[in-house]
Amino acid sequence: MIPGVIRIIETGSDVLLQWTPVEEDGETTQIHYSKKESPGSAACRAEEELFDPGYEPDWAVISTVGTKVRPQELSAAKPGSREKWAFTLSLSELKSIRKSKPGLSWSYLIFITKEGVSFQALHFHLGGTRALLKTLRKYVILATSPKDSRLFLVYPHDSHALSHSFDELQMLDDGSSDLVSRFFQDPYSATFGGFSKVTNFFRGALRPQDVPHQRPLSEMAVGLEDEPGFEVITCQVDLGERPVIQRQAPVSEQEWESQFDLEGRVIDVDSLKKRIFSGGLCSAFRKDAWKFLLGYYPWDSTAEERKSLVRRKTDEYFRMKLQWKSVSEDQERRNSLLRGYRSLIERDVSRTDRNNKFYEGNDNPGLGLLNDVLMTYCMFNFDLGYVQGMSDLLSPILYVTQNEVDAFWCFSGFMELVHHNFEESQESMKKQLAQLNLLLRVLDPALCDFLDSKDSGNLSFCFRWILIWFKREFSFQDILLLWEVLWTGLPCPNFHLLIACGILDLERDALMHSDYGFNEILKHINELTMKMSVEDILCRAEALNQQLAHCQDLPLNVQELLGLSEMKSPAPSTDTGSSPQPLSPSQDHEIDLTESVSPSQPDSSIEILPTEDTTTSQSLSP
Repeated sequence: MIPGVIRIIETGSDVLLQWTPVEEDGETTQIHYSKKESPGSAACRAEEELFDPGYEPDWAVISTVGTKVRPQELSAAKPGSREKWAFTLSLSELKSIRKSKPGLSWSYLIFITKEGVSFQALHFHLGGTRALLKTLRKYVILATSPKDSRLFLVYPHDSHALSHSFDELQMLDDGSSDLVSRFFQDPYSATFGGFSKVTNFFRGALRPQDVPHQRPLSEMAVGLEDEPGFEVITCQVDLGERPVIQRQAPVSEQEWESQFDLEGRVIDVDSLKKRIFSGGLCSAFRKDAWKFLLGYYPWDSTAEERKSLVRRKTDEYFRMKLQWKSVSEDQERRNSLLRGYRSLIERDVSRTDRNNKFYEGNDNPGLGLLNDVLMTYCMFNFDLGYVQGMSDLLSPILYVTQNEVDAFWCFSGFMELVHHNFEESQESMKKQLAQLNLLLRVLDPALCDFLDSKDSGNLSFCFRWILIWFKREFSFQDILLLWEVLWTGLPCPNFHLLIACGILDLERDALMHSDYGFNEILKHINELTMKMSVEDILCRAEALNQQLAHCQDLPLNVQELLGLSEMKSPAPSTDTGSSPQPLSPSQDHEIDLTESVSPSQPDSSIEILPTEDTTTSQSLSP
């Protein structure tokens, strides 16, 4: 056995995995971190920061972008018989990683390249394999092989390369386009159609990149051992007793009329929003109220101003509609983008809410209005165009307004809130899933631990909820109530994430007291469709919000997520020695995510630390 250190090295264009032997006299290196800055900046020229964690790790992460790396850090091992065992491997050349059999007294990993070369086994006598694999997931996707649970297949975060790999494996039973490509380019159908076909590969593809985080020491408590010689750090936040919430009656027609002055202005906007949030609206005037909630009507407008606005918006709508209506067949043959939008819209319209009387039947005029509004939106928003799932968002709006023009402008207002959900990069969806994970770890660490143990901790089964705001989870009438409540913006930002937490809270016992695995959890969640009471979920979500709002020790990033940071004065951090975190090559594109989630993310298994007075090492089996 040869002791050594494994490092992950970030270069300008590649990420390397390097193992080097160390001398047996116990001489070891510390972890070196360097912040990634633009070339030539003062920070780049400054010497990289040195952090001593107080123990010798099995591996380290090093960034060489824009910094001068210490020679001893990247140099080869000292001359001798051990030098021949050192190796450096680009992660782009890594094909798979084999882990040790369960039950061994220590763990090992074997790295296999795309050329079929297997490096010597790296033995972790005092733990560390999970921490290393967790860090590797920042740079590549690790998916468990369906044929061998001990084998991790390695894929780049490039969706096209990943899709090609899945296509070669014939992941889908129906022979259609591969699941990952559909997930990134067509989130609607991939989410709805692919749930019954989820495999370990889909689980790996949806696994979000790990976000660096550090918590105050006051939030940490020692838990159970994760690997030999290591202990799991857990987090417990005292949320206090959960309040009991009672929903109010809907805003009546008489009450609605009393909200306006003689000129037609809303007298007290905040008070009206609170009433809508607490009780919803009666159907008699819902179509008028939605125009305010969705920004079509300004809250401070008079009745005459709104009439003038409708005339202008009607003219604007039909000018945009004429743009695609006047395209000849010959022109359309040379416009693949328009043909693609038309084909997608026609297909989606034909299957949207067909059980609703407003849309049933083949010659139903409601279907034509759905089609025309969605086609016109493509003219209104060229950059986004049409993405599957938008028809689900328009359908209730058109049903309520019963008017093509009003439906278009209300739909446009709704899309202002959720258009990021439909962007091809899916960064907003990843961000919201990470934020949901953050909230759930504060609200219910035990449930998070259970989901983590079932490889469901990334909450990928909540994707559909967030994508189209629970449209497929509740009855049509319940969705009308849920959406108008969410459109008030009360009681906090991101209340839709607390709705998701409320659903998970409702199903907590059913999930945790079962023997479900990943696929069973996904199946159970999918089968909740149309079986939940929206009133119950709203009460739960509001109760969770009040619990968090009254918590004195709520982490700052949770306060920011729920808009509580301005209401509270955050306690000064007790963490005076938090470690600088290395920046990955892709992190420049994830600033919003890291800023909103990372500062003090309460993670029920946030870190794994080696026990004191031990020297961790790895050995190669020659």
